[in-house]
Amino acid sequence: MKINSKNIRSNNRITTVLLLAAGTGSRLLPLTNESPKCLTLVNEVSILERLVQNLATKGIKKLVIVTGHLSDSIKGFLGDNYKNIAIKYIHSPLYKTTNNIYSLWMAREIMKEPFILIESDLVFDPSLLNEMMYPDRMAVAGIKDWMNGTTVTIDKYGGILGFKNNTQFSEGSIKYKTVNIYSFSLVSWSLIAARLDKHIREEKVNGYYETVFAELVDENLLSLKAVSFDEKPWYEIDTLIDLKEAIKLFPIKRLLTEIKKIKPNYAIE
Repeated sequence: MKINSKNIRSNNRITTVLLLAAGTGSRLLPLTNESPKCLTLVNEVSILERLVQNLATKGIKKLVIVTGHLSDSIKGFLGDNYKNIAIKYIHSPLYKTTNNIYSLWMAREIMKEPFILIESDLVFDPSLLNEMMYPDRMAVAGIKDWMNGTTVTIDKYGGILGFKNNTQFSEGSIKYKTVNIYSFSLVSWSLIAARLDKHIREEKVNGYYETVFAELVDENLLSLKAVSFDEKPWYEIDTLIDLKEAIKLFPIKRLLTEIKKIKPNYAIE
């Protein structure tokens, strides 16, 4: 099934992003011993710098970052303004013992306008954000061998039917991998924040925010439309193997230009 995201556009373009960057990045050791995961270099450019550059090209004006591990490095790199984007920080003191559900909960009071939620371990072609700049959408991709984690099922109109915990196929259903980029209206965020509160009160701090989204979708309280990320390259960098693959997808453009002058048919292996 092909997702036609152009049919789900609204006129409420988003200008605020919430970035979750609190994790320790333990699967990227030793690179994350002295540097946060988002400052890992992918062909001489960090994940974070690529992301902020992408956001600047899409007219983002405000960036809120939830930090944890080596937070001063992130602040030192971006400061309070980068590429004309105003930046605010929220520090999660319990980052070593909590998961992304807690990081998202930490932002419940500061987010006062529609926003895009992004994880800080993603690299992607900036054009993939074009259809994510409007509320109540989520990025998805067709499942490939390297993917694991949360998937969703989608109806014929691109609406999210439900969340699943793995990438295994079941007969009669079509699953898509979540890309960990979402956009929310204020109405949706109000519902999400209230449910996050419930989970945190119940001390479910080691879970994932997808649990909250899944509950609200199942209860027909949250409606999200899928935006396909299959047309251009993207990668989620969790491990050293992931980093190696991302480097292949996002080569140094100036170096490739010089190589192609000498070898016009050169291709990355």
